[in-house]
This record gives sequence, C-alpha cells and structure tokens, in this order.
Amino acid sequence: MSAPRDRRPRDPRRPGATSRSGSRPSKRPQREPRRPDGGVRPSPSAGSRGRAPREARGGERARRRPASPPPPPPLLRRTFRRGEPLGRIKVGGVLVLVILLLFAGRLVQIQVVDAEHYAEAASNTRLRTIDIPTLRGQITDADGNPFALSLEVRTVFVDPGVVDGDQRAQLIDELATRFDLERGEVAEKVDADPSRYEVIARDVLPEDWEELEELGLAGVGSKVSYNRVYPEETGAADLVGFVGDDGHGLEGLEGYLDDTLAGESGKRRVEVSLNGTQIPMAGGLVQEPEPGQDVRLTLDQEIQWYAAQTLADRVEELDAEGGSVIVERVGTGEVLAMADYPTYSPNDISTSGAEEWLNGAVSETFEPGSTNKVITLGAALEEGITTPETVYTVPYSIKYQDQTFRNSTNHGTQRLTVNGIMAQSSNVGTIKIADQVGAEVLHSYMEDFGLGQPTGLQLPGENEGILTDPEDWWGTQLPSVSIGHGLSVNAAQLASVYSTIANGGVRVDPRVVAGTVDPDGEFAPAKEPDRRRVVSEETAEQLALMLEAVTSDEGTAPEARIDGYRVAGKTGTANRINPETGSYEGGGYTATFAGFAPADDPQVVVQVVLHNPKETYYGGQAAGPVFNDIMSFALKSLKVPPTETDPPAIRLFENAP
Repeated sequence: MSAPRDRRPRDPRRPGATSRSGSRPSKRPQREPRRPDGGVRPSPSAGSRGRAPREARGGERARRRPASPPPPPPLLRRTFRRGEPLGRIKVGGVLVLVILLLFAGRLVQIQVVDAEHYAEAASNTRLRTIDIPTLRGQITDADGNPFALSLEVRTVFVDPGVVDGDQRAQLIDELATRFDLERGEVAEKVDADPSRYEVIARDVLPEDWEELEELGLAGVGSKVSYNRVYPEETGAADLVGFVGDDGHGLEGLEGYLDDTLAGESGKRRVEVSLNGTQIPMAGGLVQEPEPGQDVRLTLDQEIQWYAAQTLADRVEELDAEGGSVIVERVGTGEVLAMADYPTYSPNDISTSGAEEWLNGAVSETFEPGSTNKVITLGAALEEGITTPETVYTVPYSIKYQDQTFRNSTNHGTQRLTVNGIMAQSSNVGTIKIADQVGAEVLHSYMEDFGLGQPTGLQLPGENEGILTDPEDWWGTQLPSVSIGHGLSVNAAQLASVYSTIANGGVRVDPRVVAGTVDPDGEFAPAKEPDRRRVVSEETAEQLALMLEAVTSDEGTAPEARIDGYRVAGKTGTANRINPETGSYEGGGYTATFAGFAPADDPQVVVQVVLHNPKETYYGGQAAGPVFNDIMSFALKSLKVPPTETDPPAIRLFENAP
C-alpha cells in the first residue's frame, strides 16, 4: 500500500505553488506569523517539522543565480569587442581617407573648376565704385555774366608702386619745384611702401597739370574736382545762395534749382588698399559724368551790383537795421535786380549765419504804409465811386469809432481833390474814400494786385504776408488797411503793385529765371508768366498822373525827381511791430518808396525798403534818394531815352487853377 500523499499546502513562496483552492499566491509580501500573545512566531528551523531549507532541498541546483544586468540601449551597444583592435583600425583608416578625399575634391573645385569665379570675387573685395564729380551748371545774368560758376581743379598724386626707378630723381625734382615743396617730403611720398596713393598737391589748375602730364613720368596722376566760385561784389548773394562741401546747393537758387544745376555724377572703379586708401589708377571708367545745366537769370549784373552798393551805403548812413531793393522791367515781369542788406560772402560763409542767408526781399514782411493808398484810390476810380477831380473836405484828423486818425502834417482843414489826396498822402482823405469803397471791394482789389498771395517768383523762403479776410475786420480795420496798416507785404509784392499800374493795369507775375542752357549751348526759355487785368487802362493812367504829382514840389517826394525824366512814385512811412512787446511802442519805422519812369512811357520800376532807419524815417527823405540814385543808373544802363513831354497840369486843391 502506497504511502499517503502529503496534503499540506505548498509553500506559497515557491514559484508556481498553488493553494488548496488552486489560485495563484498573492504578490504581497507575507507577514511573519504572530503568536496569540502578540509576539512573532519563530520560523521553522531545519530540524523542525516542515519543509527543509532551500539549500538543503535543492543543493547546487536549487541555489539561485545572481541576476544579469539589463542590456544597454542599442546606440550604446559596443560594436566591437576589446579583443578586436584590428577592426577598429580599419574603420578609422577608411574614415580618414574619406575626409582627405573630400578636402582634395573641394581644393580641386576652388583652384581648377571655379578658379575664375573666386578670383573675380577676391578682386571685387578690393574694388569699389566711386562717384566722379561733374561740372555744376553756372548761374548767370541775362547776358551770360556769371553769378556762380565751377572751376576745374586737380589733385595731383603719386603711386609709388609704378614709379620708374630711372625717373625717380627727375620725378622728385619736378614735383618739388612745381608745387614749392621740400624735396625730402616729396621723396618720402614717392618711396612710400606699401602705399599706392600719396597726395602731392590739391587745387592744381588744369593747365599746370597738363604741363606736368606732358613729361610722361610714370607713377604720377591726378583726380578731377570742381570748386564753386562766386565773383566778388555782385551783390546777389542773398538771391543766388551757395553750395555745401558735397557740391550740392544749400541756400537760395543754388538750393532751389539744385537738380537742374547739379547734373549727374560719373562712376569709376578704384582699388582699395589694406589701409583703406583709394588707388584711382587701378580702376576703370564705368559711367561718364553728365554736366549740369546753366541757369540764366533775368538780372542785369551791373544794375544788381549798383543797387546792392547804393542800398548798403544808405543803410549804413541812416543806421538802419537793413533794407531791400527790387528793380523790375515793366511789361515782362523780369526782375533786373534784387538786393538785400545786410548780406554775406558766399565764398566764405563761416563769417555769417542763417539770418544773413535769407533773401529779405521776399522773406521779410512789413506794413506798406502810404504806398498801399494807390490800391485804395485805384479801387474807388475803377468802381466809379470818385474821379481824380472830385473834391473832399479833409481835416487834420478824423475820429473813426474809438480811434483818431491824423495826417502826417497839420495843414488844418483842406479842400483836396483825389489828385491832391494822393500827392499829399492824406490819411484822412484816403479813409473817407475807403469808407465809400467798403471792406469787401477793397479787399478784393488788394488780392487782385497780389497781396497776401505768392508773388510767382517761386523763391525759397518767400513770405506771403498777411491780408485778413474782410469778415474778420473789426471796427477800425477798414481805415487802417486803407492807409497801409494792419496788413503786411514783402518788397517783391509791393514792387509788383506799381509794375501793374505802370503796365496799364495788367499784372504780370514777376520772375528771376529766364531759362536754362544745356551743355550743348541750347537755351530753353522758362514758362511765360501769368498775366491778368486788375484795373482798366484809363484807371492806370489816372493813377500814374497822381503818382507823378507826388514827385512835384507840392508832393511828398520831390527828392525822387530825375533830371530829364518824368517820374511817378509814392512814399510810405509805417510803424514797425516791436517783437518784444507785440505793439508799435519802441518798434521804429519802415520807410519805403516805390515808383516808375518815364511816367509817360514806363520802362522800369524801383522799390526801396529801409527797416528802422534812425537818422530820418520818412519815406520821401529816407528812401526817396535811394530810388533816385538807382533809377537814374538803371535808365542810363538800359539806354532809356529822356522824356520829351512835360507833365500835364494836375489840380490838387479845389481853388487851384
């Protein structure tokens, strides 16, 4: 009979053991058995009842092997074992060979296949394109006499790298002698190494360079440049302006017409040495320079110079702050002279500043004073409100709302014709006529004569002045404006008013640019100026006779008369605004005179403005003599024949014959 099967439960700690129920043992760690008293039951020993220890049961077969470490990631697995050095050497050799082949291939590509391309790229790193200066156009008067021109000069240099050793001594002697230099100084430049460009002399005249070039000495060359030159004492600096160090215009016509005058620079390739020096001999011409166009003005250089000199003398004599003069040809709008003082030398602008650079003839505004009365009386005549013979009772003063207006001289109450009101420059008489004209009509005529608008000259810095809308005129604005206060103009605008009257009532926009001349000598005239009728020819003739009476013995400006010529004109004396107080107090005066001659056949208009003269400030006494002097010179210069007619008798007073 066989022994009974051991039915004790299998040790749950053995792998694969099952309990009675056949279920898998729990993965939880088994707790030690505890005694009833809470102690821990001792584990069965080898001699106790139960299964024997693992070492006893299984011997060597039952003994557990130590666990093997996990295999490394694929990328970290060793390809070769330490016992295979020969394989590693072979692979390393193959890699080195591949790298050498790559370098060799690249070297062949650079030195053989793409050699030309890389040589050109290397050359381009040393070559640079520079501008070649071009000849800037001249600014001339109507007859081609220059106000501004460019003179070619040369910068002479040596290239030590191409100096012929057999000519070295001769080269040094020639350069030292011709340019008055120390021989040792020249020798250092000729022998400079590794320099390729050493300047010997600047601003060398072209003829001097040509003499040196004819010697055929190797290693000497020149660069072309241009100096802008302004003939001294033309008196046109404020109008013409000047250029900067780069050769481009900065002020005046030089700046305004820069695109026309400048032309287009050429292009040259030059080599640049390691130290940054340009070597002109190493490059080639890429683009020829294109010269600028000449600008021909309407000015007459002689009249311009005389006007500037006469103005400067008078400003200094009367200790005035400054002044301006406009000389204009009647019928064409051509400005023959535009002078301003104080002025400056465009050949040396370091001694002047922005204030001197402004062209005061268009940039500085002032109240026109009595010179504006010609518009007030012209509007009344044109509208049929009055006639030259109409008589007005003119007291010394008149109260207009809360302000009292007075004549400049107390003649008591007079009975003056409109002719007389103009001749004696009566404020009260003019105000009475303005009251008949009205604000709207007077304002429209002022606009038609060109006040408060651009002159048409298109000059930089032009100030249009102030002419407020009649809707904004307050209580005493109408009488103030009618006698030339409460508005502002520039000298060119006022000159145009008198040019319109002299031209039979037709306004022609003034102009200073006659046209341009291209490098081939072809003249292109400027656009014709705009023209428009302002008053009828009859009104213009009536005003001309009134203005002629101003220069008579009974008028305010007998100083303006010129022997042999009939002269028409008008004086003006106006208060100046004091910029510190914003009022007339302490501001001084502006003295003006505007007129034309011959009065019976007008050819020339002259406008004179003196700002704050100290010795005398009335327009007739201060500005009248300047008008006389400049007008006399202009008439002779233009060869205008003397007047052959006598002025007609003009009745100024009611009881005059």
